[in-house]
Amino acid sequence: MANEEKNLVEILDENHPIDISKYINFVHAPQCGAIATFSGTTRDTFEGKAVQELRYEAYVPMAMRCIKTICSSARSSWSLNSIGVAHRLGPVPVGETSVFIAISAVHRVDALDACKFVIDEIKATVPIWKKEVYTNGEVWKENSEFIDRRPELGKVAAHGRKGCCGVKTKVDDGVESDCYGGAHAT
Repeated sequence: MANEEKNLVEILDENHPIDISKYINFVHAPQCGAIATFSGTTRDTFEGKAVQELRYEAYVPMAMRCIKTICSSARSSWSLNSIGVAHRLGPVPVGETSVFIAISAVHRVDALDACKFVIDEIKATVPIWKKEVYTNGEVWKENSEFIDRRPELGKVAAHGRKGCCGVKTKVDDGVESDCYGGAHAT
């Protein structure tokens, strides 16, 4: 099976919760001794403020291309079997999952390292924007991964791998663009 067929990447429309078991089942394989997962959930407070929900918006064609590029980068660095990535759009209430990653590999080190890489790259480079809604207001948030990388966009990041930044990507509307585009994700 080609690597592209071993990836399941989805950006879910508003009010569609992530079915975690779908992605775990997708990556499960008898030859793999490890499945690493990451589940990003909405917490109830941030810096002492009560959080009601998170709201996500995205430029979906570019976000999909960027996530697929991130999956390809992970495959070039680690020996992986399958990758599943899901991200929700719209409101995500406290306690619910906004992003989920599942990665299978023969060995746990590959699966764990790749899982961390994938979430860090999504947060740093994919055009998905997050708004935190508090009981007394709301604010658009930039992820620390995006802020930390801002001065080195297009350069090799601290972990020694070039991320989605600096990679030209053709999106469905035919526009060629960099994956970062001022993105701040989950």
